[in-house]
Amino acid sequence: MTQEDYRHPIAPAPELVVQWFDDARNASVSTSDLAIVIATRAAQWGADQELKACCQWLHCHAVTEFAPGDLRAARRLKTPSLKEQALEALAHILNNSSTQLGADTIRRALEQLDD
Repeated sequence: MTQEDYRHPIAPAPELVVQWFDDARNASVSTSDLAIVIATRAAQWGADQELKACCQWLHCHAVTEFAPGDLRAARRLKTPSLKEQALEALAHILNNSSTQLGADTIRRALEQLDD
C-alpha cells in the first residue's frame, strides 16, 4: 500500500504522527504498546476534529436548540474523579471477595470526600 491509500479527509499531518511517536518513545512506552498508543492518539485526534466540525456546523447553521458547548459536553465525558474510581474499585473488591472487613467504613469515608 502506498501513502495515498491512507488519505482521508480527517487525517493527521505526518509531523503530528512523528510527534506522537517521539512522545511515546520518550515516555518509555514498550515497543509492543507503541502502535496502540499512537492509534489511540490518532483516534482521539480524529474524534476531536469531527467534534470541532460538528460544533462549527451547528454554529454556521444557526441551530438554536443546542449550543456547541452542549454538544461538546455530551460527547466528551469527564474522567471519573479519584473518589468515583475508588468507590468503583471498592465495589469490585466487595463483589469478588469473601471478606468485607472494613469495607463499609472505607466506603462511608470515600462517600464523604469531595470530588
